[in-house]
Parts: sequence; structure tokens; C-alpha cells
Amino acid sequence: MYFFLSNLAVLEIGYTSVTLPKLLAISLARARTISLTACLVQTYFFFFLGSTECFLLAVMAYDRYLAICNPLRYSILMCSRVCVFLALGSWITGFLNPWLAIILFSRLHFCGNIINHFFCDVPPLLSLSCSNTDVLRTTIFISSVLIVLGTVLLTVLSYACILATLLRMSSAKGRQKAFSTCSAHLTVVSLYYGTVIFTYVNPAAKQSTEMNKIVSFVYSVVTPMLNPIIYSLRNENVKKAVKRMMIRKFCPGRYT
Repeated sequence: MYFFLSNLAVLEIGYTSVTLPKLLAISLARARTISLTACLVQTYFFFFLGSTECFLLAVMAYDRYLAICNPLRYSILMCSRVCVFLALGSWITGFLNPWLAIILFSRLHFCGNIINHFFCDVPPLLSLSCSNTDVLRTTIFISSVLIVLGTVLLTVLSYACILATLLRMSSAKGRQKAFSTCSAHLTVVSLYYGTVIFTYVNPAAKQSTEMNKIVSFVYSVVTPMLNPIIYSLRNENVKKAVKRMMIRKFCPGRYT
């Protein structure tokens, strides 16, 4: 699990690095211009890292399934070689996924040059195009359905098996401990997939521009920022440190 968490941490650093520097430049330095090439590069890396995160989250759900449903065989089924293979497969598949969409994007003609967004996301770019975007829209929709809904299905199946195993446990303490290992991942999955499906897995998306901005900000900035906090709170030492800090700050007389 910690191997996949380290991959997710590296991915989140890259994910936020794609959008935040330009967002800060727009907000602080008023640097409101971006070349078409830079815009396409930003879109590519955003899709690359977003697709990779979908695969990693599904792999992490499978890892939890093996740990809870097959604890005695876990070290064999999820050996170092398998972990590296699954992580590498997630990165490579995510790397290859955006190429077709980016090639189609590069062939579009744009009638305007003002992007009503804080980064080069798909909906605002498509709204600027004066070319026929049906093929591109269909390509993005199919890709999103296969990757997002496919990995969601794998995650749901993994947790369905975990739930069935938990219900068969006779020990309430064992059920609580097993569920606690999944709670952080379930929270991250819900935050990420909910906003991504809202934005991309909708062939006739008619959300307002402001709503798209809010949703995009959640999955591109807020979720990566919350992920380390969510996973850290599973650690008992972190919980105790936070508790001591809160007592010192708000109830100094009670701290001994």
C-alpha cells in the first residue's frame, strides 16, 4: 500500500504543478497569456496525470481487496514485482491515453483567444473552436468512459468483495480495523471520481462556465491538497500529534 501511496504522492505533485503555477501567475503577476503550444502541453499533462490517477486508485482498491480478503496470500499475490508492474502499467497507460485527443486538438482552428478558465481544460477550449469538434468530443467521451467508468467499476467490485468479507467477520473489532484501512481511500475516490465524472463523462455537458471552474478547481487543486491529510490521519502517531497540538492550542490547562 505504501508503495502505491508514494506513486500517488509523486503524481499529485505533478498534477498540481500543471495548473497552479499558471494560476498563481494569473492571480499575482497578471501574466494572462499562454501560447497555443504551451496550452496543448498543459492539456496533455493534465490528461496524462489524471488518467494515471484513475488507474492508481483502482490498483490501490485491488491492493486493499487482497489485504483484507486474502491476508495469508497477500505477500505472494502482491509481491514487489507485481507492485512495480501495476504501477508502471498505470503510468504507461496514462501516458499513452491523451495522444489521440491532443493530435485532434492541434488540428482545430480557433475563432477566439480568450480562455474563460484558469487552465487549458477541454470545455473552454472546445467552446473557442470554429472547427467541427464532433470527432474530438466523441474521442474524449469514449476515452473518459473507458478509463473513468472502467476504473470505477474495478474499484466498486473490489469494495463489494471487501464488504462481503467484512459481513462474514465475527469480530466487531476486526471489522472496524479492516474498514479503517479502506476509509481514507474511499474518501479520496469519492472526491476525485465525483468531480471528474461530472465534468468529462457527459457527452452533452451544458454546465455553466463558472460551475466548470469550481468543479475543476476541486479535482485539480483541492483534492490533491487534501489527499496527504486524509491518508496521514490513518496513522496513529499523526492522530496523537494532532490531538496534542489541539489541546495545547485550545485547552492549555489540560495538557500535561
